[in-house]
Amino acid sequence: MIEEKNIETNKEVLVKVEGLSKKFCKDLKTSLWYGVKDLVSNIKGNKNERLLRDKEFWAVKDINFELRRGECLGLIGHNGAGKSTLLKILNGLINPDAGKITIKGRVGALIELGAGFNPILSGRENIYNNGAVLGFTKKEINAKVEDIIDFSEIREFIDMPVQNYSSGMKVRLGFAVAAQMEPDVLIIDEVLAVGDLGFVLKCLKTIDIILPNTAIIFVSHSMPMVSRICSQIILMDKGMAKFQGVDVSTAIDLYYTRFSNNESNVVFTDYSLVLEHVEVITNKKNEKNISQLNWGDDLKVLIKLSFTKNVKVPKFFISVFDKEQRAVALFKNNDVYSNIKIINNKIEFIITHSNLQFSKGIYSLNISIGKMENEEPLFRANNIVSFQIIDKKEVWPPFLLNSSYNNVYNK
Repeated sequence: MIEEKNIETNKEVLVKVEGLSKKFCKDLKTSLWYGVKDLVSNIKGNKNERLLRDKEFWAVKDINFELRRGECLGLIGHNGAGKSTLLKILNGLINPDAGKITIKGRVGALIELGAGFNPILSGRENIYNNGAVLGFTKKEINAKVEDIIDFSEIREFIDMPVQNYSSGMKVRLGFAVAAQMEPDVLIIDEVLAVGDLGFVLKCLKTIDIILPNTAIIFVSHSMPMVSRICSQIILMDKGMAKFQGVDVSTAIDLYYTRFSNNESNVVFTDYSLVLEHVEVITNKKNEKNISQLNWGDDLKVLIKLSFTKNVKVPKFFISVFDKEQRAVALFKNNDVYSNIKIINNKIEFIITHSNLQFSKGIYSLNISIGKMENEEPLFRANNIVSFQIIDKKEVWPPFLLNSSYNNVYNK
């Protein structure tokens, strides 16, 4: 069992990366030819850094960072940004073309589903194999094996070949081994996305316990996870660090910039209805022309529609999505008693929500329109307009509630 240790954190540098770069070739035959030429060149003693050749690209380019005990570095970026390549270099699976890596202590890694497991061996046998790779003696592994099995929650399958495990079972066993062995450096790729919610929460709690004595490198597309455990961030793009620092919220906002730039995506329309204009009414806009509101302001949305034929007032369903594209709120829809009228086959109305308590960040609106009597769909569009909430308080949850605290006891 992992026990929380009440000791002063040793802030020694466990991982130091200097000018790390790795290039790949898009064509297999060309890559093999370049490999032969590089081998001959190395034998002759030519150690000059090579420029990109035809069909080559930088998967990782000039990455630098230091990671100390008790710190968690988050690597974020879209698919193909270079995150997994960087992790494989750090774990020694591939060699860099330039740069230097210094890692102190034992390294545990979860960088690919099932990586490090021998598929024909049982789960129990793989525990001993992984422990031996980390430098533990058989006696030390014996002392931990039962805790590993208990943590993984797959005891009834532990003596079955790993090749018969589901993806979730492999994640359970892999994380159990990596965490219970308490390495000095723990590398975690997107594998936790495969696990069920209960086990993921268990893993996050375990990370909280081991982090004071470990340096963690964490890759994920789940920004709530990144925000929860990471103390610094590298946002990668085309192999390079687009952003690097301890301001996790800024890095996450940059990661989601592409969502705020998306144009409206009309999913469905019967062509008798045209959404002409949508606007968040405000006097302030940011540099990207997104409407800005202060926390606590009234949210007012102007919507204009036109119809190509005579129709009745439809029913509107307007939902709010956060920057991770999760639905966080729904405006109460109109009914036959609402003060909305069709004039000359047009509708213009303002929907208002008072005292807005969304937390700081960028949000977008989706709209669905249906017939009033039976809600038969007429129109649906995503991301029809975006708006930004401005506030001094930086929190990850989508709501920052305006609360009051009152003493229940008489003075």
